[in-house]
Formats: sequence, C-alpha cells, structure tokens
Amino acid sequence: MRVTILLEYLKENVSLPLYYNYLLQSFIYHHISKNMADFLHNGGYKFGKRKFKLFTFSRLMGKFCINREKITFSGPIHFHISSPIEEFIQEFAETLARVPQINLSENSFMVSSIEVHFKPKISDSVNIKMLSPLTIYSTLYLADGRKKTYYYSPLEKEFSTLSAKNIFKKYNALYGKEPHSYNFSIEPLKINKQSEKIIKYKGTVIKAWTGTYNLKGNPELISLAYDAGLGSKNPQGFGMFEILK
Repeated sequence: MRVTILLEYLKENVSLPLYYNYLLQSFIYHHISKNMADFLHNGGYKFGKRKFKLFTFSRLMGKFCINREKITFSGPIHFHISSPIEEFIQEFAETLARVPQINLSENSFMVSSIEVHFKPKISDSVNIKMLSPLTIYSTLYLADGRKKTYYYSPLEKEFSTLSAKNIFKKYNALYGKEPHSYNFSIEPLKINKQSEKIIKYKGTVIKAWTGTYNLKGNPELISLAYDAGLGSKNPQGFGMFEILK
C-alpha cells in the first residue's frame, strides 16, 4: 500500500538539514500508534538473524535549492510512503488526517492532501525509477579483524545478486514461506555520475544510487519490492521506486 502526503508550510520557505532522512523517519514513527512503533523498533518481521521493518519512503519532492549543509524548499512539498503492511500505512495516514498542524524539525506544516495509490500492474519485467536511492552493501573483515562496509555499484554483479537475496529474505519474513520462484534480477538502464549519492545518516556515510533500472523475475517478489523497498536500509529512506509506463 502506498500513499502520497502533500504538505504546505506555514511560512515562506522551509530549511532542513541536507541529510534529513533521520528527521523524516522519526516523523513517521511519531505518527503511528505506540504498539506499531514498539513492534517495529523491537525487530519487526524476522527471518533467521535478519529483521525487517518492511516500509520505505521517498525523498522530499518540490522546488529547492542547496546551500552547503542546508536544503531550502519553496512551495508545497510531498513525499511517498509505502509498505506491504496496510495497517501501518492506514495508521500513519489517519493520524495525519486528524491533526491540523504537524512539525518537521523546526518547521510547521499543514497536511494539504493524502492520496492513496492503486498498485500498478506488475509483470515479470518492469522498468523502474528510484524515488529514493538504492543501497547494496556487504560487511567485510580486514586482515586485522576490523570491519569494513563495501557499497556496490550497479555495474557490479553483486548488486543484483544481493538485491535478490534481500527480497527473498523479506518475502520469507513477511509470509513465513518461500516464494514459488526465486527468479529476481536488477539491471541498470540509465545511470551516470550524478546517480551516485553520498548520504549521511546519524554519523554514518552511506553510498547509494538513483537512476532507472529493469527488474525481472517473479512478479510476487517485484510486487513486494515495490511495497517494502529494494535493497537495504529501506526504513531509513532508501530503495523506493516507481514503475515506469
């Protein structure tokens, strides 16, 4: 289930930190029930040692300019939030519908509209555009025992392989069973130097990618990726996409 939240702010311009993922994530948690927030904070949906919160959100969209570590929006802004857990999206949307004014950082907004989207038809091959950057990584161990995080490029084969393994685990965590087919792959269609994004999240530097891609495989897995997000760190604002016509 996916909704779009349109916000109009109560002053001329809105300035946020350039890396606002944590602010938007906290805003989402503060506008769902305590029971739902506690469930997600305490692990969410589990498969083996992995825990999934199974939601994702887009970047804030609207007219903006960037000045060093600040991003300033002028005019209305909107963002998308998506999850296969309808109760989660319903709680979030209903909470926003009841409050006349909301706050994001030090900025006050009015919720102008909440739009519910029908899921597009999903086949075994779809072209997608990232609405928030996609990150795929491995934790490696150096010779001295230290850990190192390696972020993969869409041009490396592990980008597709690990994307597939990630959605397999999400499917098992959500449904408690294996999909009828593990066929799943992602291939870049249009990426460039500007597609590579370096994002800071609570002091951690994350490398991620925007751009357009082709997804092939089991439509059930593609559908789950549409709802829950592709790749890693989805509840931190990574891996949301739209399906291109």
